Amino acid sequence: MADTHDTPLKSTVLCDRHVALGARMVPFAGYTMPVQYEGVLAEHRWTRESAGLFDVSHMGQARLTGNDAVATLESLTPTDFAALSQGKQKYSLLLNDTSGILDDWMVSRPEEDGFFLVVNAACKDQDFEIIAGSLIGDTRFEVLDGRSLLALQGPKAKDVMQSVCPAACAMYFMDCGTFEIMGETAFISRSGYTGEDGFEISVPNAIAGALWDRLLTDPLVKPIGLGARDSLRMEAGMPLYGHEMDAGYTLAEADLKFAMSKSRFLRGDIKGIDRLKKQLDGHLDRVRVALKILSGPPAREGAPIVARDGAVLGKVTSGGPSPTLGYSIAMGYVPPAESAVGTELDVEVRGKPYPAVIVSLPFVANGYHRKPKG
Repeated sequence: MADTHDTPLKSTVLCDRHVALGARMVPFAGYTMPVQYEGVLAEHRWTRESAGLFDVSHMGQARLTGNDAVATLESLTPTDFAALSQGKQKYSLLLNDTSGILDDWMVSRPEEDGFFLVVNAACKDQDFEIIAGSLIGDTRFEVLDGRSLLALQGPKAKDVMQSVCPAACAMYFMDCGTFEIMGETAFISRSGYTGEDGFEISVPNAIAGALWDRLLTDPLVKPIGLGARDSLRMEAGMPLYGHEMDAGYTLAEADLKFAMSKSRFLRGDIKGIDRLKKQLDGHLDRVRVALKILSGPPAREGAPIVARDGAVLGKVTSGGPSPTLGYSIAMGYVPPAESAVGTELDVEVRGKPYPAVIVSLPFVANGYHRKPKG
C-alpha cells in the first residue's frame, strides 16, 4: 500500500489523531496515511461485522456548477449525466482521446444546480487540470481543498449515523444529499469502497476532527486503515486505479461497461468510440477476471497467470488473502478465450505454478442498502 516520493508528504487534518490512536503511518499518494491501527485482519473483520471509520480526505473533492456542467462532464466521460437526477450518484471514468482510463470518479448531484466529484488522490492534480481546461460555456469549477472526507462502512453504519445525522439514513445505495452536521453543510452519499452498506461524508475541515471523535465514541465504530480498505475492496471485486486500470486499459477490457450509458454509446459521442465499438464487438486482447487461488501462497500484483500447458496468459493486478473467505483471491487480465468462469489455470509465485480457477465477482456478496423493487 505504501509508495515513495522525494517531495515532502502532505497530511490530512486528522493526521495527529491517527498517530494518537497508534496507527502505523505510511506514504500513500503523496500523503502520510494510516495503513493499520490494531491490524489489517482485525480491522477487516470489524468492518464486515460492525462499522469501520476511514479517513479518505486525501481524495480530491470538487464541484461543477452552471447550465453547461452536464456538457462539460459528458465531454470527458462515457456517462449520461443529463439523466442524473438530484439526490443520485454515479460511478464514472475520465477518458483520454483513445478511451483509455485516466481515472475513475464518483459523481453525485446533491443539489439541483451542480455536481460533486470525488477523484483518486494520486490522480487529482491531473484530473483537476484536465477539467479546468475543458470547461464548456458557463460551467464553473471549484476545487474543495477546505473539506475532509470520512467513510463510515459496515452493516451497523446506519445505526451509528442515526445518532449523528438521522436524515441521511433515509437514503438508499447510491443516493446522496446535502445535510447539516454540527452546524455545517455536509455532502453525504450512501456508498463506499468496501462492498458493505455505508456513508461517505464530506465536511469542512473545521469540524472534521470533532466529527471523527464523535463517531469513535460509539462502541460500534473503530478506525480502519488503508490495509483493510484494500482487502475489503478486493473481496468486493472493486478495481483500484493503477492496478486494474490505467490509461492503457479501456472500460471494455476492465469490465466496467456499467460506467458507460447506453444513450451515450448510441449517440457515439464518447472519446475513442471507434475503439470501444470494436472491442465490444469482440475484438479484445484481454479482459479483467477474478481468481480463486486453490492452493499455495497468495498471488500478488505482477504474478504471471499461465495456462496449464505453461503458456503465459496475463498477470495478476491485485491479490492477497481473503479474511472473509479463508483463501487467497486475485484479479488480473487474460485473453477473452480463457476468461470463462470455471476455467482452470495457474498463477506463478516465485517461479512455481499454483492452481487457480476463474470465478465470478464479487468474491463476497455485497451488503448495500438498496431500494426495494416495485
